Amino acid sequence: MRVLVLNPGSSSLKSSVVESSAIPAETAGRPGTADADSAALAPLASVDVDWGVDATAESDPADDIRGLLRRCEAEGVPTASLGAVGYRVVHGGERFREPVLVTPEVIEEVDAMRSLAPLHNGIAVATMKAGLAAIPQLPHVAVFDTAFHATLPEDAYRYPVPELWYREWGVRRYGFHGMSVEWSTERAAQLLGRPAADLRLVVAHLGSGCSVTATDGGRSVATSMGLTPLEGLMMGTRSGSIDPGIVFYLLRNGWLTQDELDDQLEHQSGLVGVSGRTSDVRELLRLEADGDGPATLALRIFVLRAAECIAAAATSLPALDAIVFTGGIGENAAGMRARIVARLASAGVAPIADAPAPSDAVISSPGSAPAVLRIEAREDLVVARAAARLVEAGRPSA
Repeated sequence: MRVLVLNPGSSSLKSSVVESSAIPAETAGRPGTADADSAALAPLASVDVDWGVDATAESDPADDIRGLLRRCEAEGVPTASLGAVGYRVVHGGERFREPVLVTPEVIEEVDAMRSLAPLHNGIAVATMKAGLAAIPQLPHVAVFDTAFHATLPEDAYRYPVPELWYREWGVRRYGFHGMSVEWSTERAAQLLGRPAADLRLVVAHLGSGCSVTATDGGRSVATSMGLTPLEGLMMGTRSGSIDPGIVFYLLRNGWLTQDELDDQLEHQSGLVGVSGRTSDVRELLRLEADGDGPATLALRIFVLRAAECIAAAATSLPALDAIVFTGGIGENAAGMRARIVARLASAGVAPIADAPAPSDAVISSPGSAPAVLRIEAREDLVVARAAARLVEAGRPSA
């Protein structure tokens, strides 16, 4: 089945057409298979629509979807050849733990969780509505990033706050980047030639958003993002974890309003906040080479926070077999990978070379334990596989 995968973000709509039959089945509980053929996994077509910085309200997703369908046609993938549409949805709360067919009721429930992921769920709702309008003849499937973390044990997802907060208001850790972590665990098993059920991994998804997840036998047991995607590592424009007392300090003194504080923690912090320039690591590295102090500091804090979270996640595992770097920074910034790993020396992680890895690979020295891997994030493959299975089963999994 050919699946059109729509991945809406705060500044762009990413789309790809994937042949679901080319995607390997999950390797959990099975011996690692030979390295998957990269050509077979390549999308049949791929189109991105630039919405600008948080400017989705000025765009019509339905027009954008019709436009990307025309571009797919031009690349030799007609709409008539598609069997389903799949959507990456960031927050499914406790309600959505499996992929579901998109219905008006599902859209309404996803919209009700908008406050948990304000940068993501509203855009996902608009895109699903537009997709249904633009391609009404196809089944549409929502796949949730939070679903992978449904296996978190209670001591990992509960916060040390009054029980009322959890029981009445749903304050708990949900975790995100689940599809990226799911794919990374499968690819790690393939690359290491070991059963995924036997692997204990820490997956560092480092991109504009950043998170670290510990997996034991392919199951999430600890993750750095929490109730919302704001917790955890320093990110491109997000602060990550800070002392909650800072929030009260700023509000009580009247220096920021609630909305201003929300905007600055989400959009003006992280790498861009410390550097005062940009969240683009490539540009920050160039500035660092020129002796720019704020850029250098931003990168140093990023490396420190990433290493801290990787080390913390490893304490949730009985042993650590491998560390996986994925996401735009994790895949492409070799120097940043090497710096982060160097900070993990006291945890027994051997240094890695500051060298590019253009494809999925084990990048640590042979025999090193834990191994270090570079894996491309392929959420589109996870969405396509889930959508195809649900449609072929002929029933929703709500």
